[in-house]
Parts: sequence; C-alpha cells; structure tokens
Amino acid sequence: MAKQQLHTLRPAKGATAGKKRIGRGLGSKGTYSGRGVKGQKARSGSSGHKLRGLRQSMLATPKARGFKSKRPSLPVVNLSHIQANYLDGESVTPKTLVKKGLIPHGSMGVKILGGGSLSKKVSVKFCRCSKQAREKIESAGGSVE
Repeated sequence: MAKQQLHTLRPAKGATAGKKRIGRGLGSKGTYSGRGVKGQKARSGSSGHKLRGLRQSMLATPKARGFKSKRPSLPVVNLSHIQANYLDGESVTPKTLVKKGLIPHGSMGVKILGGGSLSKKVSVKFCRCSKQAREKIESAGGSVE
C-alpha cells in the first residue's frame, strides 16, 4: 500500500455534497429556478457583489439605543469591603483604597456604598458616600469629611 501524503487525502465517500446549480431553467426547482423572487440577488452576475452603503458593523450588531455618557463612572466600594480590609481608627481615602487593591485607580475619586455592615470606627476622606453609607459610618462612631 502506498504511503499516505497530503495530495492523496480525499473526503470520505458521501461526505460532501455537490454545488447546487441555480438559475438553470424551471427544472425541479420551481418557477424561480432557486433564486427566490426578484431583486438584486435574483439577477445574473449577482454572486460576487455585496451590499454597498451599509457598514458591516451596522449589519452585524443590533442598533444601540438610549444615551451613553462619555464621563467615566466612579469606582465603587461597599462597606463590607471596608469592614474586611481596614482596622479600627484607620482613615479611608482613594490612595489607601488603591494600596489595598479595592479599586484600580483613585485619580477621579471613589464612591462608597452602603452594602454590608460596618462595626469599625473609620474616618472617610476625599470620597463620595451614599446616604445609607454615611449613616452607617457615623452610627459606628466614624466620620465622613
């Protein structure tokens, strides 16, 4: 038996179907010869043309709706993260949050949300706080500046 090489490889028998020859008369395809009804794609020579004037991205993705703000959103931190990462009496600032790995960068500020509970006395500086977070921090004996 001959050695198998790249030029001798063939698909298994029956694995590939022949090309459908459309536009060759009524035959077995019905009235429109396998081309559907009218239009650019039903005409001769239409196989190589694509739609013009429409970007492919517009065709591929659904149309975006609504408004997208160009202002980047602030990174957020919940009180449960502060409870887990800070000691009693420490101050919470964007710089310390970056050092502890809770936010990627503190250049634009940070917002503290009231998720979770806080039992440690911490002072929050240079951070925005939600109303609920402010209440929880002050009830635990901390301060918000």
